[in-house]
Amino acid sequence: MRLTGKRAIVTGGSTGIGAAVAERFLAEGARVSVWCRNPKNAEAIAADLPALSHVAAVDVADAPGVDLAFAQSVSAMGGIDTLICNAGISIRRNFVDIDREEFDRVMKVNVHGVFYVSQLAARHMLAQDKGGAILMTASTSAVTAYRHYADYNASKGALLAMMRTMAIELAPKIRVNAVNPGYTMTPMQEAEYSPEMLARVNGIIPMGRHARPEELASLYVYLASDEAAYASGGVFTLDGAESVASGAATL
Repeated sequence: MRLTGKRAIVTGGSTGIGAAVAERFLAEGARVSVWCRNPKNAEAIAADLPALSHVAAVDVADAPGVDLAFAQSVSAMGGIDTLICNAGISIRRNFVDIDREEFDRVMKVNVHGVFYVSQLAARHMLAQDKGGAILMTASTSAVTAYRHYADYNASKGALLAMMRTMAIELAPKIRVNAVNPGYTMTPMQEAEYSPEMLARVNGIIPMGRHARPEELASLYVYLASDEAAYASGGVFTLDGAESVASGAATL
């Protein structure tokens, strides 16, 4: 029960990594508010995890909607000291074929949305005695070039830059870190795969498989807990050694 007394908002919390984080945080004693864009997904996660303090159907790219959902979450939990910025989207397309509207949408959700929620959370945490922790789901895409994801790669790189600035400005009261997942078998990722593509991707990962969302959740628990009291400004990669293997010599 490492998170007893913690109050957490998890954006993008109805499926994949976010849902695994929400479930694990509850198991570790936290009060949790889950945000997701799709109302049906909001209903489903509320039914799956009845211990949740609050569930909001909100698009993080909608600033007024974020303001309302944040106020509701804080009211339901009696405050907030942990924020998990996990909401994100990707569009697989060649660079020259990306529509401007698509690029704008990815940046709005993946960057603007994190800014909107993080700023509200930071202001709240700074005003309370014990501060808090803000965690962002970035990606190995932030530091490694992946074809067909120029918009997504750019958005995740921007998150790391914002995280580092926040870690400096908000210390010592608020800790800010980023998690860089590698290939993770989430519904969003699985929808892009044929069986042949999945086998090919697994073949380039030294661990021979994708990460499971619950494996990522364990890292988020540590970073949100008091055990990580000195961890701030860090980028924590969990990718089965895929990013380091990409530059390895082949004999």
